[in-house]
Amino acid sequence: MPRAQSPTDTLPTSETPAGSKPRLGEGLAVIARMVATLPPKPGVYRMINAAGDALYVGKAKHLKKRVTSYTKVDRMPMRLQRMVFETHRMEIVVTHTEAEALLLESNLIKQLKPRYNILLRDDKSFPYIVVPGGHNYPRILKHRGARAKGNEYFGPFASTTAVNRTLTTLQKVFLLRSCTDAVFANRTRPCLLHQIKRCAAPCVGKISETDYGDLVRQAREFLHGDSRAIQNDLAKSMDAASAALDFETAARFRDRIRALTVVQSHQDINVSSMTETDVVALHRAGGQSCVQVFFFRGGQNFGNRAYFPAHAADDEDGAILEAFVGQFYAAFPPPKTILLSAPLPNQALVIEALALRANRKVEVSAPQRGERKKIVDHATNNAREALLRRATENSAQRALLEGVAEVFKLPATPERIEVYDNSHISGTNMVGAMIVAGPSGLMKNSYRKFNIKTEGLAPGDDYGAMREVLMRRFSRAQSEDPDRSQGQWPDLVLLDGGEGQLSAGQQVLTDLGISDVVMVAISKGPDRNAGREHFHVPGQPSFMLPPNHSALYFLQRLRDEAHRVAITTHRAKRAKSMGHSTLDEVVGIGAARKKALIRHFGSARDISGAGITDLQSVDGISAAMAKKLYDHFHPEG
Repeated sequence: MPRAQSPTDTLPTSETPAGSKPRLGEGLAVIARMVATLPPKPGVYRMINAAGDALYVGKAKHLKKRVTSYTKVDRMPMRLQRMVFETHRMEIVVTHTEAEALLLESNLIKQLKPRYNILLRDDKSFPYIVVPGGHNYPRILKHRGARAKGNEYFGPFASTTAVNRTLTTLQKVFLLRSCTDAVFANRTRPCLLHQIKRCAAPCVGKISETDYGDLVRQAREFLHGDSRAIQNDLAKSMDAASAALDFETAARFRDRIRALTVVQSHQDINVSSMTETDVVALHRAGGQSCVQVFFFRGGQNFGNRAYFPAHAADDEDGAILEAFVGQFYAAFPPPKTILLSAPLPNQALVIEALALRANRKVEVSAPQRGERKKIVDHATNNAREALLRRATENSAQRALLEGVAEVFKLPATPERIEVYDNSHISGTNMVGAMIVAGPSGLMKNSYRKFNIKTEGLAPGDDYGAMREVLMRRFSRAQSEDPDRSQGQWPDLVLLDGGEGQLSAGQQVLTDLGISDVVMVAISKGPDRNAGREHFHVPGQPSFMLPPNHSALYFLQRLRDEAHRVAITTHRAKRAKSMGHSTLDEVVGIGAARKKALIRHFGSARDISGAGITDLQSVDGISAAMAKKLYDHFHPEG
């Protein structure tokens, strides 16, 4: 990894005057002044614009030679000429080796997301299966996030579905517990999972610690890929039980064998030799790319995931794959083997960098024949299909957005539509929700949820709630993106409601001095029938769209998605608040007394209206406690 710079390594940065707009000559001058000070060492360089944003992050074996190439503008494509034009200053980090520079470059690209780099945009974490340590009867469960020392992790899995399918198999075959340690410690009889033969019930002593340990060992072997040996052991145990006329036990072993057979039959390609392998395949068409990553662990296919990296049209396949591999394994530990659909330009360097990251040897290859080539071809075909689906979806989505622009007479096809809705019950637990849609469909990373905080807001005041949500959203946009350069301002705002909601929203925009955001409201028609929605646009009568209009169903879906998010948020907040009772505020009322009071009176409201004598009649409530409860609900008395 990069070392701390000594005074001799500290390199000056060249800048143009703050706030000035750089010309091409000024960008070249910045780079030329930097070249004069650069050492002939490996390192990472960053080109930064006047706003302080990273334009490009690059690594070099020889910093001086690499950065000098940017001064030869006539040899560069137009894209890189624009980058030089925007360069305001440069920053340099010197490293010991080129491999360390590659690692740092990958980390910085992932962190800074520079405009002119090839970017991996999807960095969602993968789920794992974890067997926690430190317990005599360890459970097995799904895990995301940071790893804890002492636990054993298996994965990654491409999706939650793949994890859940494997967990179900593990429960059927190895009967390992999935309950929390607290539930395990307090059970007095077997749970339903034991009754349906998915848990050995160690909580109530149905299995010894030694036998349960054998099940855990077998599960680990299974996750490492040794399912055939386990199946043979189960078959021997079934035969032995059958020979002893213990047919019930033999049937249990038979069911476990069947569960293993199902897993083995799901393998659509031969992966028995792939104990820890990722297959990374690229397909390009129409200036777009898809990278498919398949995960094979222990001879099993743990699923796949598609990525659509952002890059220039003239980038080579190998360069795209190299950038993808660097950024992808900056977030996830590399496996022992990585199979690629094309060789990398700096493959030896990438292998060295991955070995540094994994602290062990990592094999990287682009197979040309045999079983491995078939697996890579299989992944490439999946990449081709995924890119075709995306292109089709994007084309249809673009047509829908063009229809919306036509309906509301927008100056251009909207790139970002924001939809707002509120949810509450009788004014309680009021929340707001914002969903976002664009050319690629729903942009779920941009969704926002709002807890309504306005003091003195009348219960059920939807207009006041909408005013608060919009005020918070757009005042924040004004402070964080005043020049609208980050693509966070909507081209269209759609409110779930009628003229009242629209009037409230328009007033917020007026108060904030925003005049160029188009705002529309959508309300259900008579009897709240879908398909008879009324659209409310400022300055004109409300109108309906024909039932077969392509934009109508699209707008309905957006409205329904906002409603779904709002009501889901409200229910979560309500469920959380329902777990809290006014009884919790009374010192001395624990779980047992609380339960007794609720069982006696039915609800906290009835308890608040009870007299001292009635309270005292409940088991566990003394005269002093009854007086304390009464005083809590009647402080004026």
